[in-house]
Amino acid sequence: MKKVAVVAFGGNALLRADEVGTIEQQEKNTLDTCEKLIPWVKDGWELVLTHGNGPQVGNILLRNEAGYKEYKIPKMPLDICVADSQGGIGYMIDRQMRNALNNAKIKKNVIAVITEVLVDINDPAFQNPTKPIGPYYLKEEAELLSKANDWVFKEDARKRGWRRVVASPKPLEVMNNQVIRDLVDKGHIVIGAGGGGIPVYWHSDTGYLEAIEAVIDKDLASALLAIEINADLFCIITDVPKAYINFNKPNQMALDKVTVADARKYYENGEFGSGSMGPKILAAVEFVEKTGREAIITTQEELQKENCGTRIVLN
Repeated sequence: MKKVAVVAFGGNALLRADEVGTIEQQEKNTLDTCEKLIPWVKDGWELVLTHGNGPQVGNILLRNEAGYKEYKIPKMPLDICVADSQGGIGYMIDRQMRNALNNAKIKKNVIAVITEVLVDINDPAFQNPTKPIGPYYLKEEAELLSKANDWVFKEDARKRGWRRVVASPKPLEVMNNQVIRDLVDKGHIVIGAGGGGIPVYWHSDTGYLEAIEAVIDKDLASALLAIEINADLFCIITDVPKAYINFNKPNQMALDKVTVADARKYYENGEFGSGSMGPKILAAVEFVEKTGREAIITTQEELQKENCGTRIVLN
C-alpha cells in the first residue's frame, strides 16, 4: 500500500518575511522546500502539496486596481484572482519540485490542479466578513469603493489604513478530490487546494455552480483534502519548529507530542493566535479526529529530522 502525505506549504515556504517577493526569491525558497521533501519520496511517500497565496493574491489585487486606474482594464473578481494565484504558484512549485527530483535522479511526474472548494452559501461567516485582502486605503477611499462595489472595509488594528474584508467560510468538499487521489495512486506528485481553494456553491434551485467572494483558510482546506483522499499523514510547514504554549513568555514551552484533547484545551485557553498558529492546530486536530492518524506542524528545515515538530495524535 502506498503511504500518502498531504504537505501544506505555509507562506514562509515560498516567501520569507524580510523579502519583497521577487520571482527569484520565491523560486529559491520553493526549491529549498521541495528539496527537503526528497528524503520522504525516497522513503516511499507519495505527496500531495497544498499552499498558501496571501502575498501573491494581494499583489494580483493590486495589479487589478492599478490596471483599472491607469488603463481601464476591467477588474477581475476575487475567484479569478485566486485561480490566477493557484496557476502561478502551482507552476512554480511544479517546476522546482521537478528540479529537486532531477537533482536526486528520481523520475516522477508532477501536476498542479486548479481546485474549487464547496462552501455553504448560508454559512454564518458570510454575515461577518473578517478576512482582510488587498491593499490599504484611506478611509475616504474605502468609503467610495464600498459604495461603488458593495464591499466591506475594516480599519487595520495597527492603524495602517482600511482594508477590504471578505468572509472565510468552512470548506465542505474539495472538488476533484477523487481525481487527486487517482493521480497519487499512479505515483504522481499533485499540487492542489492552493490558497484554500476557490470558494464555490451550488444553487439549490437550478444546480448552477457559482463562485462567491470569500477566502477559505488554507490549513482547514488542506486538512479536509487529506481526510477525503484518506492520507496517512498531514503535515503543515510553517515558520516555527514547533507549536508553543506561553509563546514568547519566560515560561514558553514547546509541544513535542500532544493529544487532540490537550490541543483543543490549549486552543480554548487562547494559547494559539487566531491569525497564526490557531488555524493550524484546528486543522491538525480535525485531521487526527477524523482519521486517527498523525499530524505534524514544523518548519521546512526540521522536516528531515526524526520526530520533528509538534506531532498531534489521537490519544
